[in-house]
Amino acid sequence: MEQRVLGRTERSVSVVGLGTWQLGADWGQVDEAAAQAVLASAVEAGVTLLDTADVYGDGRSEQLIGRFLADNPGSDLFVATKMGRRAPLDPAQYTLDNFRAWVDRSRSNLGVDRLDLVQLHCPPTPVYSTAGVFDALDTLVAEERIAAYGVSVETCDEALTAIGRPGVASVQIILNAFRRKPLEAVLPAAREAGVGIIARVPLASGLLSGRYSLESTFAPDDHRAFNRDGSAFDVGETFSGVDFATGVSAAQEFAALLPEGLTPAEAALRWVIDQPGVTTVIPGARSTEQARSNAAAAERAPLSSEVSEGVQAIYDTRIRPLVHDRW
Repeated sequence: MEQRVLGRTERSVSVVGLGTWQLGADWGQVDEAAAQAVLASAVEAGVTLLDTADVYGDGRSEQLIGRFLADNPGSDLFVATKMGRRAPLDPAQYTLDNFRAWVDRSRSNLGVDRLDLVQLHCPPTPVYSTAGVFDALDTLVAEERIAAYGVSVETCDEALTAIGRPGVASVQIILNAFRRKPLEAVLPAAREAGVGIIARVPLASGLLSGRYSLESTFAPDDHRAFNRDGSAFDVGETFSGVDFATGVSAAQEFAALLPEGLTPAEAALRWVIDQPGVTTVIPGARSTEQARSNAAAAERAPLSSEVSEGVQAIYDTRIRPLVHDRW
């Protein structure tokens, strides 16, 4: 699989990674054997970046990855984790002492001495502008608890603030055919600064896979059921903030653009890979088939200009009024 350098980490990672929120919680239950099979299938297909967080299943996702690493020594995988959402979302919580405790817990969960990358996990907006926070992160690097740090953001403004920090190696942001705003300023700024971009929610919580209809339902413990109104966390994380009915209709239009033999999910992932400035895209997978199919998008040819123009038109007419100015 194609490899790209992840910003200031100076490490090369696969253009398709694996997001592992779904292995921890909030997407319905995934048992231990199924989770390990997903990880193995992704790695066999060429994935070298695994993205997780200390809050996914309160550490379960990290622990599953840790067991996979222990069972596969020498796999040379890059694991990006996140911290900050197990505590109250209060800027006063973002201290060196707390960072040490959070990072040490993740190191234990993953079974590693040093984390490849730790990302602030969508913290309160003022945190991105607080010099002391980044001084503390620099200290963690100096102490060799972490090799590099980045941020995960909700908004483009937060991303641009973080890119201005000299120690920030990467920015993780929602980017997909239904969330195009990062193309305007965030990706160009990241390219200029040498900051990596990790694109999350690339399938708009599955909408862009084309698998859903208005009659589709989700398990009660799946965020696509319980967070449609943003009552649990930022609504932009669920279906990219697009209401379900509009998203289903727009996804059908998206699928109709595609040439025979290219699945909607592959096209949606290829669209993200094609954007200048993107380092890696991190779809989730709950089955081995999904893991392999997601990885296969890296082998697809770039989308044609006709498809790209059609994607733009769908966004401008159906999606832009709903999401563009919100994030």
